Amino acid sequence: MASAIVLGATGIIGRELIKELSAHPSQWKSIHALSRSKKEDFGNPSVQQHHIDLLNSAQDMAKDLSAIRDLDAVEHVFFCAWLQKATEKENADVNGAMLQNFLDALEITGAVSNLKRIVLVTGCKQYGVHLGQAKVPMLESDPWLRDESKWPPNFYYRQQDILTAFCGEGSKHPEISWTVTYPNDVIGYASGNFMNLATDIAIYAAVNKELGRDLEFPGNETFYTKFDVFTSSRLHAQFCVWAVQEPKTANEGFNVFNGDVQSWQDLWPRVAKHFGMKVKADQFASPAPKDLANLVQLTEKAPQPVTMLAKELGLEGAKSIPPSQLEQRISLVKWSKTEEVKQAWNRLADREGLQKDALEKATWAFTDFILGRNYDVVGSMSKAREAGWTGYMDTWKSLSDTFGELEEARVIPKTH
Repeated sequence: MASAIVLGATGIIGRELIKELSAHPSQWKSIHALSRSKKEDFGNPSVQQHHIDLLNSAQDMAKDLSAIRDLDAVEHVFFCAWLQKATEKENADVNGAMLQNFLDALEITGAVSNLKRIVLVTGCKQYGVHLGQAKVPMLESDPWLRDESKWPPNFYYRQQDILTAFCGEGSKHPEISWTVTYPNDVIGYASGNFMNLATDIAIYAAVNKELGRDLEFPGNETFYTKFDVFTSSRLHAQFCVWAVQEPKTANEGFNVFNGDVQSWQDLWPRVAKHFGMKVKADQFASPAPKDLANLVQLTEKAPQPVTMLAKELGLEGAKSIPPSQLEQRISLVKWSKTEEVKQAWNRLADREGLQKDALEKATWAFTDFILGRNYDVVGSMSKAREAGWTGYMDTWKSLSDTFGELEEARVIPKTH
């Protein structure tokens, strides 16, 4: 039986990973859930919660780790923690330091003695999707955007450099292997964590229903019919638990997506139906509200990632790749601050006994970005399939299941 450490245990990714490990007590002797706060009741005696501040020095983290019984018996580490900062440079500095100091702390405590695998969770910023159109489908073999004269620093690159210097072939600890995952547009739920696409959409729908309105897509017409890939946090957890025990995944990075390719023209009517609403029939023909609309040109900040391969792909100077931009007919950041919306939410929260701070704490800018893109975000699962992974999750099911969890947690009103 193995023992594991999960960092970022109360987040959307980490919480599901704890649940998945707990579901197999015959395989996992002990599970150590590490986070800055102990806010989750996992309801399983095999899960031991510990406080750790990844912003601390390696020496201070080593003291925190000393509270873990049989630390030297831990075989697997899942690093799911990250911190959002104002700039990409700060993201690279802070998130790189958190991982480096934690790995150094493992050395200080001697916990490296029995380690077999470290799993690092990253995402599709790996391919530059936050900067504009990436090559599609995205493949794990695609080149990194390392030229900082063109593109900003990428903290996923720094973390992977740190990880591969620490373990894997040709490293300080070649006996320890690593695996990196690249999920995208994660769908899941975590208590008190409102950085969640599903949460934002659910609150947006609930408020519009309260106001007696049809459900209007807040993004743009172009992305409504473009394609996207999503990752169920539950499926991602299943992948991680499988991968950490699979020799073929050692020292490799993998896309982890649900397995289907979706578009909002399919999902949005289902969202409306779930909440007992209908989509506004002429949502793109009617003028966008001037006080709520928003437009940002991404290509003014950095070249589109696909341009790195333009010559190789035969797309140099092509007009088939329009400039990448974010366009919201209804910016959710602006929408959430209107008095009409705040009053409607307060009425709804009081009447239904909901978490009243959910509107304020939701990460509207995050969902504005996801729904406001004007380019496809499609990746391949072939590498994981070739390694033996067969997991699949229907994206609508993962979204509707999360709506159900949000209802049970009293984040949104019950719809059924």
